[in-house]
Amino acid sequence: MGETDEQLMLAYASGDARAFESLYAKHKGPVFRYVLRSVKSRGEADELFQDVWEKVIGAAERYTPQAKFTTWLYTIAHHRLVDHWRVKGLSVVSIDAQEDDEGGAPEPVAAPSSEPHRIAEARDTLQVLSSTLAAMPQAQREAFLLHHEGDLSIAEIAAATGTNEEAAKSRLRYAINKLKDALRDD
Repeated sequence: MGETDEQLMLAYASGDARAFESLYAKHKGPVFRYVLRSVKSRGEADELFQDVWEKVIGAAERYTPQAKFTTWLYTIAHHRLVDHWRVKGLSVVSIDAQEDDEGGAPEPVAAPSSEPHRIAEARDTLQVLSSTLAAMPQAQREAFLLHHEGDLSIAEIAAATGTNEEAAKSRLRYAINKLKDALRDD
């Protein structure tokens, strides 16, 4: 069994660059998607994503595993997003389009035997979900993304966003209900 994220971060703080590479490889996708779905453009997301990892690197020597590594990591990402919104004078940030690593709109994955109407339905569903997520209040969207992309628990979402567990649970519940309602209406 491999090392935990916390052990890897401590190893990195002690000078093991391979430990950082392991952490980065494991968490880069979810962190990037969390940031991308929280801002307006891929360019902003790229910049903020790099800032998050620079802050992780800069804080490595001070890292102490008081919580799960992912809670610590997403707390850094949350604070960086809050700073970004504050500078922009925004209280709620929406997304215009979801993009994949190649810069295009995400395509639903379909089996080769899928019929064209099923692919079209999947694209429509993706658009409904994206639009609904973009229209959510920032706190609800953030709770959902931390749970979905970061795989954080309610307690970890509360810790990452500086709120209590009841508020985090409520925000996540409202977000999930809005997504379910949007799919029912579709």
